[in-house]
Amino acid sequence: MALDTLTDLRDATKQMLERNQTIARLRRLRGHSVQFERESWQEFAAAGWFGVLVSQDDGGLDLGLAEMSAIAQEVGEALLPEPYLAAAVQSATVLSRVPDGSLRTKLLKGLVGGELILGLAWQDRMGQLTVNNTAQACLLAEPSAEGGFLLNGQKRFVAPGQGADGWLVLAAKVEQTQTGQTQYENALLFWLPADTPGLVSVDQVCVDASAYCELSFTNLFVDPNQILATGAQAVVAIEIANEYTRLMQAAELLGLARRSLQLTIEYVNTRKQFGRAIGSFQALKHRIVDGYVQVELSSACLNEAIETAQMGGPLAVCASRAKARCASTALMLTRTAIQLHGAMGYTDECNIGLYLKRAMQLSSWLGGVQAHRQRYLDQRPPEQSIQTHATPDLAVFPKDANWDDMSEADFRSMLRAFYAKHYPTDLRHVPRRLRWSEIKNWSMILSHQGWIAPAWPKQFGCMGLAPDKMIAYVEEQEQFGVARAPDMGVVMIGPLLIQHGTKAQQEKFLPKILTGENIWCQGYSEPGAGSDLAALRTEAVLDGDHFVVNGQKIWTTLAQDATHMFALVRTDKEAKKQAGISFLLIDLSQPGITIRPIRDIGGHEEFCEVFFDQVRVPAENLVGQLNQGWTMAKALLGFERIFLGSPKQSRYALGQLDALAQAQGLFNDPVFCSKYAELMLDVADQVAGYTHYAEMVKRGEALPPSVSLLKIWGTDTYQRICTLLVEVAQEYGAMGSTSALGVPELDAPAILFNAIPSTIYGGSTEIQKEIIAKNVLHLPD
Repeated sequence: MALDTLTDLRDATKQMLERNQTIARLRRLRGHSVQFERESWQEFAAAGWFGVLVSQDDGGLDLGLAEMSAIAQEVGEALLPEPYLAAAVQSATVLSRVPDGSLRTKLLKGLVGGELILGLAWQDRMGQLTVNNTAQACLLAEPSAEGGFLLNGQKRFVAPGQGADGWLVLAAKVEQTQTGQTQYENALLFWLPADTPGLVSVDQVCVDASAYCELSFTNLFVDPNQILATGAQAVVAIEIANEYTRLMQAAELLGLARRSLQLTIEYVNTRKQFGRAIGSFQALKHRIVDGYVQVELSSACLNEAIETAQMGGPLAVCASRAKARCASTALMLTRTAIQLHGAMGYTDECNIGLYLKRAMQLSSWLGGVQAHRQRYLDQRPPEQSIQTHATPDLAVFPKDANWDDMSEADFRSMLRAFYAKHYPTDLRHVPRRLRWSEIKNWSMILSHQGWIAPAWPKQFGCMGLAPDKMIAYVEEQEQFGVARAPDMGVVMIGPLLIQHGTKAQQEKFLPKILTGENIWCQGYSEPGAGSDLAALRTEAVLDGDHFVVNGQKIWTTLAQDATHMFALVRTDKEAKKQAGISFLLIDLSQPGITIRPIRDIGGHEEFCEVFFDQVRVPAENLVGQLNQGWTMAKALLGFERIFLGSPKQSRYALGQLDALAQAQGLFNDPVFCSKYAELMLDVADQVAGYTHYAEMVKRGEALPPSVSLLKIWGTDTYQRICTLLVEVAQEYGAMGSTSALGVPELDAPAILFNAIPSTIYGGSTEIQKEIIAKNVLHLPD
């Protein structure tokens, strides 16, 4: 198969499935005793689908999980009737991992070539996730006088059912334990053709028209030549096969969720009510964006799980994580899709119902959402945010170096050592924004080191870090719990002046930002003009060589500590929307400026109102062209969006929740465990999504509008963690200290108060959803 990339593979698969008219065949086959077609099965075999996970020595393609996932996602979009997962993934993986032999070779050849359709009969009871050595087996193999075995018992939830040529059957050799139970320590894996005498198969039809079967065995004789594997070899082969199948279930669920979203967008763009396309209704748009966020998170989760598994990571953890996320997404999105299709969505003639039914079948087989969340929790992978890192013994930290030549590992180790030596311990992971007086000494240490503005070019006396090193710099600060200084000079106005400022502006302002002499704040929001900057009214009128500024700014973060403000002001009252706005640099020591702090619900004065009364600002402080301030403002949004979507806060809050749960024994409470496992996975997937966009930055790519999903998901997750933290702290959730609970550094109310405004600042959740609706999903206005 001459396919160079996963994109090529997906495109070829999509084209084949479109030609196969899968949904039309799915509808036509309903009510038939066999819900798939041999002709199509052999067509897919000819394309190599069934040999993706099979070695070349066995006639396969010897590819990997990523390639299989590419096919499975397209299968999910197309609703393929054939039992692809059961045969091409589950059975193929088992056969690839049992010992060599003529029977194994024959079965693999038939499977890869499309002549045989096989299933795996391993499950004894509802909800079973593993071949459990401590549980009683339901199918027993008793040695026969003729030299083989007699099988008695049953296997449940076997796929495929009727139409299969036979099954790989797991049985337990009869050996009584001290408890009287028969276990799988002496497992036997047999091949049984479907027409074997004494084998009874009864189909159990699922909502999507596919079928499991229940296999019953009554004194069924099995010849020793039918044995494929015994003992641990049989069990391990099945366990690996099941985990691979769960990963591919996740891929198929992702595909059907993605297609459900596409169908819904198409519908709401054409269905009209009250003279408008219903996709223009904000409530519907935001629900669609919620679905899009879940699809993108699922994609990031699945890709990371597959990559980790292929690198030798814990397979069961990867599979449970991917299955839980993608199943949850598919179920939520298909239900939402039916709702947004209205009454039409509930009719059989609308295809969206077919996607819901397939999502239900895939989600339930081999473990549902809650089961896999619990299994993921039971593995307890440590949270990176609370890990301790070894730091090298560095006597001297270079102020200047060729950072590009330093490996990322060495660069990160250097930063951790520097923070360990110089950063104040009592300021790590502070659950509020620090004042300048609190963080000034640390800022001056960075300034003297030349590290305070790591992304600024070296010509300004800074580090000049490339994007990949800049991401590492920020991530190490977050991991260590380094507080961000209340100064927007370094991260916002400085880079803007470097790119768009005049030489005179650069010489006047940049050096004083680096030394901490000038502290900057942002003047965007106004009463009645929060995220709607087109509505701002603070006016600047040109009077000779000065602008005269009148108006008010609000929600200005720590303006009381600032010496300067960069502000958007209206310089043309006749212009519409963002036109007529200019970008000014304002010295806050000017006469006519009044700053009034606003006390927040946590008791901190984090925000301010700033009033301007006939304030004269030199015209030379205009950045960019007159009435082109919106262009300047947009230039500041790139890195801000990804940093606001950083998993830093959620990781820290989850670490605090974990500590409290450990101290109070909450992991013995199944209700808490269910909530915690969901949040744990939510944070893991936030990290995966963040990594996806961070890689774009490392490659020097511009961040797309879809980066807004990071803030949507990150702030929502952060708030949900903090809410649960206050809830489980009980009476102490209303107090500033929880030392009596065994976590003396925890201040649950303060963490929640810090989380509450996170969905507002930096562009509210609703604004971020509008950005995605308009610029990514292209929903109508």
